[in-house]
Amino acid sequence: MAMDEHTDITTAATTAAAADVTEDVAALAGSDDVTRYPIAPGYRVNVRTGPGTQYGIVRTLPYGMKVPVYCQKPGERVTGPYGTSNLWDNIANGQFVADAYVHTGSDGYIAPRCD
Repeated sequence: MAMDEHTDITTAATTAAAADVTEDVAALAGSDDVTRYPIAPGYRVNVRTGPGTQYGIVRTLPYGMKVPVYCQKPGERVTGPYGTSNLWDNIANGQFVADAYVHTGSDGYIAPRCD
C-alpha cells in the first residue's frame, strides 16, 4: 500500500469517527423543539442511573444548566429548593435527576410517565 493510500484511509476513518462524535454530542444536546427546564440556581445536581439516591451517579450537572424532561418516574422522595417530591425526571437515556431540583413550574407530572 502506498503512503498516500494509507493517509487517505486514516483520514477517512478519523473523519468518520469525528462525525459519530458530533452526532452523539448533538443527540445529548437535544433538538431545538425540546422544552428545557432550569436546574435550581446555585446547585450542581447529580444525574443518576435510576430514580433514587441509591442509584449510581453518571455525572454532575454544572451551575445554570437547563435540561429536557422526556418522561418522569416515581422513586425516592427528595427535598430540594422546589419542595419535596418522589418524581424523577429522565433527561437522557438511563439518566435521572430529582424533580425537586428542576424548575418545571409544577408539583406534578409535566411529561409522560416513564415505562
